[in-house]
Amino acid sequence: MASSSGLARTPSKRMSRAQTMMVEIPNEDNTTADSELVPSSLASIAPILRVANEIEKDNPRVAYLCRFHAFEKAHQMDPTSSGRGVRQFKTYLLHRLEREEEETIPKLARNDPREIQMYYQQFYLKNIADGQYTKKPEEMAKIYQIASVLFDVLRTVVPVGRVDDQTQRFAEEVEKKKEQFEHYNILPLYAVGVKPAIMELPEIQAALRAIQNVEGLPVARDTSDDTRRERGKPVNDVLDWLSFHFGFQKGNVANQREHLILLLANMDVRKKENLEGYTELNANTIRKLVDKVFKNYRSWCNYLRCKSHLRFQQGCNRQQLELIYISLYLLIWGEASNIRFMPECLCYIFHNMANEVYGILFSNARPVSGETYQNAPPDDEAFLRNVITPIYKVLQREVKRNKGGKASHSKWRNYDDLNEYFWSGKCFQLKWPMNVKADFFAHSDDPPPAIETNNQITAGKRKPKTNFVEARTFWHLYRSFDRMWIFFIMAFQAMLIVAWNSGSLLGFFDEDVFRKVLTIFITAAFLNFLQATLDIILSFNAWRSLNFSQILRYLAKFAIAAFWAVVLPLAYSSSVQNPTGLVRFFSSWINDWQNESLYNYCLAIYLIPNILAAIIFLLPPLRRGMERSNWRIVTLFMWWAQPKLYVGRGMHEDFFSLLKYTMFWILLLISKLAFSYYVEILPLVQPTKIIMELHVDNYQWHEFFSEVKTHNIGVVIAIWSPIVLVYFMDAQIWYAIFSTLFGGIRGAFSHLGEIRTLGMLRSRFESVPRAFCRRLVPSPNQHNRKRTPDEATERKNIASFSLVWNKFIHSMRMQDLISDRDRDLLLVPSSSSDVSVVQWPPFLLASKIPIALDMAKDFKKKDDAGLFKKIETDDYMHSAVIECYETLRDILYNLLDDDADRLIVKEICYEVDMSIRQRRFLTDFRMSGLPALSNRLEKFLGILLSNVEDVDTFRSQIINVLQDIMEIITQDVMVNGSGIIARAHRHHEGDQKKEQRFEKININLIQMKTWREKIIRLYLLLTVKESAINVPPNLEARRRITFFANSLFMNMPSAPKVRDMLSFSVLTPYYKEDVLYSDEELTKENEDGISILFYLQRIYPDEWNNFLERVQPLGNKDESEEAHLKEEIRKWVSYRGQTLSKTVRGMMYYRQALELQYCLEFSDDSEILGGFQAFENDQRYMEQAQALANMKFTYVVSCQVYGAQKKSSDQRDRSCYLNILNLMLTYPSLRVAYIDEREETVEEKSQKVYYSVLVKGGEKLDEEIYRIRLPGLPTEIGEGKPENQNHAIIFTRGEALQTIDMNQDNYFEEAYKMRNVLEEFLKARHKERKPSILGLREHIFTGSVSSLAWFMSNQETSFVTIGQRILANPLRVRFHYGHPDIFDRIFHLTRGGISKASKIINLSEDIFAGFNSTLRGGYVTHHEYIQVGKGRDVGMNQISAFEAKVANGNGEQTLSRDVYRLGRRFDFYRMLSFYFTTVGFYFSSMVTVLIVYVFLYGRLYMVMSGLEQEIIENATIHQSKALEEALATQSVFQLGLLLVLPMVMEIGLEKGFRTALGDFIIMQLQLASVFFTFQLGTKAHYYGRTILHGGSKYRATGRGFVVFHAKFADNYRLYSRSHFVKGLELLILLVLYEVYGQSYRSSSLYMFITVSMWFLVGSWLFAPFVFNPSGFDWQKTVDDWTDWKRWMGNRGGIGINPDKSWESWWEEEQEHLKFTNIRGRLLEIILVFRFFIYQYGIVYHLDIAHHSKKILVYGLSWLVMLTGLLVLKMVSMGRRRFGTDFQLMFRILKALLFLGFLSVMTVLFVVCGLTISDLFAAILAFLPTGWAILLIGQAMRPVLKSLKFWDSIKELARGYEYIMGLILFMPIAILSWFPFVSEFQTRLLFNQAFSRGLQISMILAGRKEKDITSPVKYA
Repeated sequence: MASSSGLARTPSKRMSRAQTMMVEIPNEDNTTADSELVPSSLASIAPILRVANEIEKDNPRVAYLCRFHAFEKAHQMDPTSSGRGVRQFKTYLLHRLEREEEETIPKLARNDPREIQMYYQQFYLKNIADGQYTKKPEEMAKIYQIASVLFDVLRTVVPVGRVDDQTQRFAEEVEKKKEQFEHYNILPLYAVGVKPAIMELPEIQAALRAIQNVEGLPVARDTSDDTRRERGKPVNDVLDWLSFHFGFQKGNVANQREHLILLLANMDVRKKENLEGYTELNANTIRKLVDKVFKNYRSWCNYLRCKSHLRFQQGCNRQQLELIYISLYLLIWGEASNIRFMPECLCYIFHNMANEVYGILFSNARPVSGETYQNAPPDDEAFLRNVITPIYKVLQREVKRNKGGKASHSKWRNYDDLNEYFWSGKCFQLKWPMNVKADFFAHSDDPPPAIETNNQITAGKRKPKTNFVEARTFWHLYRSFDRMWIFFIMAFQAMLIVAWNSGSLLGFFDEDVFRKVLTIFITAAFLNFLQATLDIILSFNAWRSLNFSQILRYLAKFAIAAFWAVVLPLAYSSSVQNPTGLVRFFSSWINDWQNESLYNYCLAIYLIPNILAAIIFLLPPLRRGMERSNWRIVTLFMWWAQPKLYVGRGMHEDFFSLLKYTMFWILLLISKLAFSYYVEILPLVQPTKIIMELHVDNYQWHEFFSEVKTHNIGVVIAIWSPIVLVYFMDAQIWYAIFSTLFGGIRGAFSHLGEIRTLGMLRSRFESVPRAFCRRLVPSPNQHNRKRTPDEATERKNIASFSLVWNKFIHSMRMQDLISDRDRDLLLVPSSSSDVSVVQWPPFLLASKIPIALDMAKDFKKKDDAGLFKKIETDDYMHSAVIECYETLRDILYNLLDDDADRLIVKEICYEVDMSIRQRRFLTDFRMSGLPALSNRLEKFLGILLSNVEDVDTFRSQIINVLQDIMEIITQDVMVNGSGIIARAHRHHEGDQKKEQRFEKININLIQMKTWREKIIRLYLLLTVKESAINVPPNLEARRRITFFANSLFMNMPSAPKVRDMLSFSVLTPYYKEDVLYSDEELTKENEDGISILFYLQRIYPDEWNNFLERVQPLGNKDESEEAHLKEEIRKWVSYRGQTLSKTVRGMMYYRQALELQYCLEFSDDSEILGGFQAFENDQRYMEQAQALANMKFTYVVSCQVYGAQKKSSDQRDRSCYLNILNLMLTYPSLRVAYIDEREETVEEKSQKVYYSVLVKGGEKLDEEIYRIRLPGLPTEIGEGKPENQNHAIIFTRGEALQTIDMNQDNYFEEAYKMRNVLEEFLKARHKERKPSILGLREHIFTGSVSSLAWFMSNQETSFVTIGQRILANPLRVRFHYGHPDIFDRIFHLTRGGISKASKIINLSEDIFAGFNSTLRGGYVTHHEYIQVGKGRDVGMNQISAFEAKVANGNGEQTLSRDVYRLGRRFDFYRMLSFYFTTVGFYFSSMVTVLIVYVFLYGRLYMVMSGLEQEIIENATIHQSKALEEALATQSVFQLGLLLVLPMVMEIGLEKGFRTALGDFIIMQLQLASVFFTFQLGTKAHYYGRTILHGGSKYRATGRGFVVFHAKFADNYRLYSRSHFVKGLELLILLVLYEVYGQSYRSSSLYMFITVSMWFLVGSWLFAPFVFNPSGFDWQKTVDDWTDWKRWMGNRGGIGINPDKSWESWWEEEQEHLKFTNIRGRLLEIILVFRFFIYQYGIVYHLDIAHHSKKILVYGLSWLVMLTGLLVLKMVSMGRRRFGTDFQLMFRILKALLFLGFLSVMTVLFVVCGLTISDLFAAILAFLPTGWAILLIGQAMRPVLKSLKFWDSIKELARGYEYIMGLILFMPIAILSWFPFVSEFQTRLLFNQAFSRGLQISMILAGRKEKDITSPVKYA
């Protein structure tokens, strides 16, 4: 080989024979695989291998030489094969080279050097010389890439000096032009030759010209030619110039260049009427962009009182300098990586770099140092290395202190802390260039161990938090919403005083009562003191970062609060001697103020700030201006009201908005307080007074304070505690009621649900085209829109509408929602110019012709007018009759070839027309013949539409039927028909040839598309005899049609022209979810024998049959057809799941809509009236349409691990990679961004380097467009999803950005409305404020099968419709919830992005984007005329995981600075809205559960102590229902009725209230309340645990199809701590209260309360099993028990998964306690003490106690308890020590223990009076005590481990788990004995499916047909 090729080196013998395991290459027959599997450390050889694969067919020998060159290069790069996967890859390549060396021979020459030179020349001449002016830029980019690689290979093959001149010349030409033909994203900026249409757009050219203006820009003096060569191409534009001076990466510059050009072009062209002579950008466009991009920067400069560096020298080229500043910011942002989450840090960087730019342009020396600016140009990565990486390293070090989310938030600084460092003037101490030794960069960890000290920067104290500390405590709720709590506490106190002293509200005016009411201000003073104290304590960790003024404010607030907390009580006590009534109180202020009491004076002074705040509240513009002002005098004035902070200033709404939400809350609070007073407080006052006066002697346990007069305070607390909790919780219920009412009213005013059925649609369909054109078609004259259109305009409207409507119908057909017949019935004819009436879709005209025929046949009168009047009363019938006649006439006339035959048809039609005109139609025509004519016409049209097998037979059939038709017309229908035939014969009687009439026909007509459409339509008009009321039958198709039609009548902005619309991007984050199901996944069966495909065929039988009709699988398919069918089946299944392919297909409808909109706009009337065919194949239209679509729309999917999946050997990862690649090839405009990991050798050490990469689909593989190096792995710093979004956001384009999750879908008809929605950004509202986020409505598409999916779907639907409607308006507190919201992209990219990413605290990353947007002056709207699809979890365990994740997220939000700032800076009423719609909802859920606990523990105390019995038996007290009535509100919340209310309202609004009522009843029958009660427990558990201990984490819920059986052990693991333990505790409480309590037996209301609590217990214990398919199947129950026992018995340990062993799971369940702080442990132990009350109470009620009340009884019970535990410990130790070696001894020990136990029990029964009931009571007493010991042991784990007691705790825990498992399993096992229970459960779970005739029983039984492509029968 070496001799023939002249290669410098060959592989060594040792290397070529290395026995190394070969790398697995998937699809080895696919030659493209090896280039995609190159190890990351050898990435540079991938292009060579790609070229080898590309030219393989053309010249195998040259391909071989390319591979050999790649191998040599790989060996040079890594001679020792030390990189990951290098050895395997090199071995694979070597084996292939050895094989190819023998198989390939030169084709063009005798040796390799000549061969490759000749091939290179041939390639150049064929592809470059001839193709550069004819081929497209993307083709040329690929060709130049191949040419470059070939020449590199050629230089290694051909010895130096042997390259001929022609080859050298060609190579130089390629090198010179290579950069003009690089792979591009949207704009091929430097391409020559065939330019795409987008580059011909004048706005693009103008923008390009503007940024290419580099005239007058200085270049560094010492720039040598070598340096220029190193830095790449010369300076072409301002971005190159900036890169040249600051060292930005080439990929970043190229990316931001395109970004800026598209931004400028889109902004500048808007509202331009005349595009001729359009060569320059409007100066206002650039100024607007400057204002928008730098609004945050200017605000930052003003806040820090530093001078903005956006400077323009007099006489300079202002436009050029503005573009330089914008480009500089974009380049900084494009390379900032994780620092993009720190917007003010970016401001700091820009501030200094803009100063440098100004210095370079207008002066030569730095202002401080005097150094010259013209230093040597930096390299490409200088900016990344010197500016971004040091800041990234700080983030990285802080994240390490986070310990994977386990450390307390107060122990490390997150993104917000580091960003807020730049909110103070301290940031300027960093200097510029940044001093890496500055305090900001110093390592803030404690000194690490000696092993870890290498390469660490050491420093002193840990850095403080900035401005805020996220401490784990419930006090945050009080601190953030103190005004609300103070208001509610003061109101409660006032109502209690009035009720206690008067009993009537009028008593408020009594002087004594009023004086007492004034004490509420003393309470307020104490509460304010608490707030000031909390401020100091909770922010203490941040004090070192605070300004002195902020610390002074905290201390002053504390001092003044303390002052008032002392002064007001003292003043009040002194004024008691000076009583005043209400009237005198007010009059004395005016008349006799000298005699006023001290308290009143103090009160007046105390209330001054509140009065001022109330005045400013009513003047929002004043407050807004004061907060935003940076004047020192105003800042000083505002200093007391709120601390100076960069965000949260001036968030106040305009006066009208303020009035709306203020009225909402005033009405709500009046209702709430009235209810609380009359139902909760007043009825309890009198019984409380009596109880307090009651003296009790006869206690039933040892009472410690029996001698002290306690006023029965324990009873009072037991009674009032649940009431107080209900008082604080029931505002949530009132919010649900009011939001439902207001939301419903607002929805009605928005025209929601006006068209909700097909019947309503038919009745209004005539007005739909007009509404469509008014809303969705741009009109040149906006003011003429409301005029009544003339007939021509009406026709054009219908033609425009028909194009979009038909595209919509076709899209539903392609999705298999409708059949071919449905489609034909729904289509509007694309061309209607040849019919005199409007052609409506056949589903409106169905049965009209048969009815008209019957009317005519039965019409007895001879008066035409009567018949015509009957027909004309129905417009659709009139249209159908005329259309039918005219279409039949045209078909017959054009089908006939003979002129005489045509003449007959003409004459018949003439007769018809004349008879109608002369009112003699019924005289000249017999109506009795019409039915026969109709039958023959049906047969005739049926033959025309049939498949042609034999032409002659087909022709003869047509002729026969046609002759029959003509005969019926002339003989049976026409009175004088024979005359027409006779005349025709006479006319042609001279013809020699005797022929029959109607024999000459033109059957080619039938093959033409337009005529075939007419025939189909006529056939449907004649044959559809039944009403098409059920067309389409598919429910989803109906929903989409009615929603689209309804939305046209809703309030939406008018559509702009495509050129005028805002440009936008869609961004979808993707990790490792399903892209497209594989064949294996489709057919893989679960334990029930069910595959996904079989399941979906049964769930969607109609759609499956429609699919089969569409793909038409026939017998005897060849391989390609078989493969195509399989691919289509994979897509069909994937489009019914929650897959990436479904999401991408949906989002690509935006592009289709844009192209259609362009065609509609730029075509003239004749083309529109001619239908879509007039221009769908016109290349000119399509190229222009695609160009504009590219300019307006970009779709980026951020596939974080795409690069790793490409190289992975895992089958699933490979499948994901190939499916994503196929998506890119299918949708050329789809872009995929990913994080690429490469190994690079730096200073002889291998290190990982990370890049953000953007790729697009090429010919067969992906093509890299941009590659931008990152300072490190981005996802290491923050939460996964926001980091994934953030790295890809730089590749998005446009002024708006829609965030779409991986489980969403879109629809063509909704995509068509996108430009209308985007206009909302341009609508100025509320004093020139424009929205920063547009909220969109969602349709939950996963609610179609099981009852659980239906509940979840309804709940989510109500939240995303009525819930968010009321949040946006009037409450003004809508945020972002991870839904398909549209962001003002420029607003958010300059303010920290579209989510927040700090670990754990930003777990619910989406809502923080809404918080951030609101705090920074944006606001969020909600729009319901457009909808996007969204999937939700459908199984019980999935739903619970989702609820747990959201509850975790809300727990973290409670601790966050964003919630604190919004709570403090919103006005009072907006703060209430904010609280009750975010964290307040979860806190109320927790309080609801807490009420049950407090109530039952209070009653347990009363029953066990004997106090309840004493009170009830007292004659002065009658059974009071007050407590039960008050507690009834709790059960409303508990049963989920809160969530059902808005659901019912929304369903009623959109589907009718009868449907809503029916749905509500069915939901209750399907145990919706059980489901909602269970989820209440999930919310309460995870929210409470998160705040107490942390432990939040992202919970992957899975998005598969879940209707299958979950094992008992799975359910036990999931719900043991959150539900089962709590449920059993409440069960014991209820049992004890029922057994020992004798109270309130006659109260039905009390029974309702108890029933609701029993219901809660039942739901928490058994809901997971009730909602578990086959949960009561006997065989599965047996299997579950076996599985659970195995799990319980397995030993745990390192590496054992929790689902394999109980021990591993138990350890994981306590993980939150391992990392909690001492406060969390203490709280846990304090809460555990409640379990000791059981033992204390029960032992005194045992018969063996003989009514003794001594403390000794309780002491003896502990002796029994400890003895029991000791015995268990002995048995446990005996088993371990003697169980194997001393088996006999162990048996003897057990026997002795047993005998001892029997002896003791005998003595107790005989001597001491123990009874059987005592045994059961003892179990209830000691079980909770043991559980308490266990929980305390877990909390004190480190202590017990050191004392060697931990194993005992573990064994005790195992025993308790066995007991709980048995209690739960027994009812399931018993019910499983009865087969009907399982059947009933299946019916309960899948009622929706049964009602639609689905075969769930078949799914659960696993019966399947053999042929997967067979149709499915369904009811």
